[in-house]
Amino acid sequence: MTEREITRPVDLARGHRLNPEAVGWSRSPVHRTRIAGWGRTKRWEYWGIVTDRFVVGLTVAGLDYLANCAVYVLDRRTGVATTRSGIRPLHRPRFGDDPGDGTLHASAGVGAGRVGIEVDDDDEGRTSIRVQARGLQVSLEVERAGHDSLAVVVPWSERRFQYTLKDLANPVTGTVTLDGTTHDLGNGWAVLDRGRGRWRYATTWNWGAGSGVVDGSTRAIQVGGKWTDGTGSTENGILVDGRMHKLGEDLRWSYDLTDPAGAWRVRGERLDATLTPFHLRRDITELGVLAVKTHQAFGVWSGTGVLDDGSQVSLDGLVGWAEQSRNRW
Repeated sequence: MTEREITRPVDLARGHRLNPEAVGWSRSPVHRTRIAGWGRTKRWEYWGIVTDRFVVGLTVAGLDYLANCAVYVLDRRTGVATTRSGIRPLHRPRFGDDPGDGTLHASAGVGAGRVGIEVDDDDEGRTSIRVQARGLQVSLEVERAGHDSLAVVVPWSERRFQYTLKDLANPVTGTVTLDGTTHDLGNGWAVLDRGRGRWRYATTWNWGAGSGVVDGSTRAIQVGGKWTDGTGSTENGILVDGRMHKLGEDLRWSYDLTDPAGAWRVRGERLDATLTPFHLRRDITELGVLAVKTHQAFGVWSGTGVLDDGSQVSLDGLVGWAEQSRNRW
């Protein structure tokens, strides 16, 4: 399947309805994501980091009727996971709607349960991230200049649609401070997931990402499923030395949520990749009308992919995750 590649700036929505000219994919942010209306609009910035020492996930989400700031840290040496999350009802964080604008300062929760997250982009392709929470501070510097990302608009209908941007294989440095003790972040990669759209109430998705250096070449994979199936749009691609190779087909996922050590396999005509987990995170949130149930396996990818010119590349050794998430929101 061939999807339309968008190369010029375009508005995602006309009021609260999808702009048909926005449907397609791009190698860099070109969508202006302002959406009018209230009630079903979802906006978020998620950063996922995997290094040889830590796993870090941080989220700022605005769901119209509430805001959420959350951070997750896994110390791979000790196996200890730390989670902090704050909610702020009837609050809408100020997300950027210009192409590529990720600067964001937000907080949610009260007292000891407050979580603050600050994200600042500069003009030279760097992103600084600071997280403050009870007994936990994170300080990150992400280098983002010089490679393709993968932005896709997924159309369910003219009233329900999603813009997603995945930016992979970003070198990251920094520190994690746990209960007053500061640790070096270690060597690894950061991935950005930016979302802007108007969603159905109940949705299930798969998402997987991996980054690394193979045979002297910087490579990454981005794969998704379920939520995009049958729409004509996919969020699948292989990044090699800064160039994104778009995969247009719906991929086949196989995994067993009852087996924490079980492999996650993703296959298609141009991809056969398997994630072998070293840690499985289960996250369950029940807040009345809002419910999220996520199984996220962190691990190491292996397998092969086929690029646009037909050549085959190894994906062995990429580090990242694969997940299933069921949402009512």
